[in-house]
Amino acid sequence: MTLFDSPSFANHEGVHAFFDEKTGLKAIVAVHSTARGPAVGGTRMWNYGSSAEALEDVLRLSKGMSYKNAVADLEMGGGKSVIIGDARTQKTPELFRAFGRAVDTLGGIYYAAEDVGVSVSDIAEARKETTRVLGLKDGPEASGDPSPVTAEGVYRSTLAVARRLWKQDDLTGLTIAVQGVGHVGGYLADKMAAAGAKLVLTDVNTATLAEVAARTGGEIVAPDAIYDVKADIYAPCALGATLNLQTLDRIGAKAVVGAANNQLATPEIGRILFERGVLYAPDYVVNGGGIINVAGEMRARQLKTGFDAAWVETKLARLIDTFEEILERSATEARPTHEIADAIAEARISAAGEERREAA
Repeated sequence: MTLFDSPSFANHEGVHAFFDEKTGLKAIVAVHSTARGPAVGGTRMWNYGSSAEALEDVLRLSKGMSYKNAVADLEMGGGKSVIIGDARTQKTPELFRAFGRAVDTLGGIYYAAEDVGVSVSDIAEARKETTRVLGLKDGPEASGDPSPVTAEGVYRSTLAVARRLWKQDDLTGLTIAVQGVGHVGGYLADKMAAAGAKLVLTDVNTATLAEVAARTGGEIVAPDAIYDVKADIYAPCALGATLNLQTLDRIGAKAVVGAANNQLATPEIGRILFERGVLYAPDYVVNGGGIINVAGEMRARQLKTGFDAAWVETKLARLIDTFEEILERSATEARPTHEIADAIAEARISAAGEERREAA
């Protein structure tokens, strides 16, 4: 199958492969859409089984960023980058400087930030070679690690679901199965435990898992056992596609609200969940807090002002309003939540593209 034949190609504007022999950099940058502005999306470093697997991942993630940025009403398009390699053993400052040079060759159509396997300090190394990176920790414009804001958005969305399904304003008495307690999942677990939830946790990083369990009182289970937990809410916060034909019958939760990207293996999975009465919170809606935080940094650069946390809070509050609108429309229109979210995103991207064509 060629790139253009792939179901994940989804009319990408550009897909760029980079290799640097000296550092061992193997990276792919996918730019899905620049209709609403420069494509912005995180950089993931993962030990993919093949380059084909990496390509599939970056295409799905890039399209998701277009939709995420549109639903959050940000003046940014969607893109994503992946670096093929083991983040625990193959990271070097030189590797990320080479990545920065690669991003710079794209001339500003794509801005990179942090994602799985990539830290604020890694992006700081890339910044030595390009200005086209975001999520920095130093300087008046810097937004820092977006993970806490991502977690805040998922947490507020979880509260919205609790109000809708259980008519309560906190999480007392609810059991939540959290898959992945890294940067975002760890912050989210802290918030949910403080709100009264009983947590069941898993992660492939046993040291981090033990730390989060100790401070939240969460129960630890093996990675594959998380699907069989008797929970009210399933919170996928690791890699995507954990909602698939192999796991659906094992998940007994009444709602799915998590931080992971691309949780649905296929759109049809979302319809199956809807038909079974499971409330699915569209991932790119509820996990949009991080990219809003990053957008605040880009805004500060454009306006030549300091980072404005109040602007970020306003945008995050509006995003949660949009999420609640999606839940209400799903109930009244008898349509799956992901289809409604997609329609909102596609309409906004299409309108921006039309405006750009008319102005050309």
